[in-house]
Amino acid sequence: MANQEKVNELLSSLYQMIDEARSSFGGGGYCRIDRDRALDILDEVRRLFPVEVDEAQRIVASRNELLSQAEKEAERIRRQAEETARKLIDEDEIQGRVKAKAREILKETEAQHKAMIEQAEQTAAELTGKAERRSAELQRVANEYCEDVLRRTEEALQEALQEVQSSRAKFQDLSGKSEG
Repeated sequence: MANQEKVNELLSSLYQMIDEARSSFGGGGYCRIDRDRALDILDEVRRLFPVEVDEAQRIVASRNELLSQAEKEAERIRRQAEETARKLIDEDEIQGRVKAKAREILKETEAQHKAMIEQAEQTAAELTGKAERRSAELQRVANEYCEDVLRRTEEALQEALQEVQSSRAKFQDLSGKSEG
């Protein structure tokens, strides 16, 4: 969540930099910005994206570890139930009750194991999906922003080139008239 806030803060800084930039081409929505500072901000945004992906991978690893622990615990409980059942089976008069109890414990253990696995998978899927959606949204916003900045930069450069060409044509006209 801290990375999300940092990315939003960086994008706000970049927006503010552009919004407060002074026009150097006589209006028309074109302005000059500190190129190095803007690129530094974009680099930092790009650096923060992999953190979201890493976070999703950590969630998946945590899910796998939780599943493994649940399976180990279920196996331990099953072995314990089997051992208890074996000891009780040796006594003839309670043999029937022991078998029933062992089956009941085993059934409960399997149900608990299944519920734990389902819950862990559901939680991991939700967290992974949320992280992936957030990462995709941040990527989309950054891409749109970069496209917009590049488009505006291209337009500013095109306008500057037209001004240079116009000034050169005027200069050539004046140079030609002064010789003649």
